[in-house]
Amino acid sequence: MTETATEPKGERIAKRIARAGVCSRRDAERLIEDGRVKVNGKVLTTPAFLVHAGDKIQVDGTALPEAETTRMWRYHKPSGLVTSHKDPEGRPTVFQKLPPELPRMISIGRLDLNTEGLLLLTNDGALSRELELPSTGWVRRYRVRAHGKIEQAVLDQLKKGIVIEGVHYGEIDARLDKVQGANVWIAMSLREGKNREIKKVLEHLGLQVNRLIRISYGPFQLGDLERGEVREIPRRTMREQLGPRLEKPETRQPSKSETRRPSKTEARHSSKPETRHASKLETRRPSKTEPRRDAKPATRRAPKGGKPHAHRRRKP
Repeated sequence: MTETATEPKGERIAKRIARAGVCSRRDAERLIEDGRVKVNGKVLTTPAFLVHAGDKIQVDGTALPEAETTRMWRYHKPSGLVTSHKDPEGRPTVFQKLPPELPRMISIGRLDLNTEGLLLLTNDGALSRELELPSTGWVRRYRVRAHGKIEQAVLDQLKKGIVIEGVHYGEIDARLDKVQGANVWIAMSLREGKNREIKKVLEHLGLQVNRLIRISYGPFQLGDLERGEVREIPRRTMREQLGPRLEKPETRQPSKSETRRPSKTEARHSSKPETRHASKLETRRPSKTEPRRDAKPATRRAPKGGKPHAHRRRKP
């Protein structure tokens, strides 16, 4: 096996930065465009760059840490927190409220300021980006309290999708749970999760949302998490639910033992099928009194007009 056959193809620089937990993949691309990323001492100007094991990567002059094992957490986000690391308006953020012993994390998707419920967190920016895309097919489920009145027949129309102010919203499954005074409770499921999608859709139908709770994101549930509680998802559960998405691209260089050429002796033995030499007992000739196993029974010449007779052995 040659070195070119086993050499890794490399990994996109933005994905490598995201995997290290510095920021999301999209933010990493912005850092590169701003000239804040160096590879082996050279400033990058484009995210279309592949890195390999051994490359020295720096972000704002600081060496990029090694990618850690991917981890995920479930967090019960309270209302009133911004899903961001920094807020220009100075509002409290989700990450400011997390226990200080936890590593730097990134949210998988976002929840609005006044939306509460399940928020998934991870230390892997590349995984975060992949899981929040609609192409994953994961369903987001919510419980919604809204002021106003509505009939189930109207909510059923949302299964066909709806266009509001030129924006197309995909299929939404909405079920009227109960009427509580001037409010209604609705269970809603959707796959896209566009910005403020539920509020805009229900406002279009004449309802005013006053409470929004996300109860699940794909296979992960809010469950019995208390408001403000964070709980790590077991590795086994992650493997069951994420499968190949947890696999990291191979970044190590092949070792000398893997890339060296085989010796003449190894090549000779590997190019021919393995054979075994027969033992003396297996190759000796049978004695005169010992019939050969593969010999056919001897026959005499038949007399004219007669049938051949089987050869009989003489008595010793």
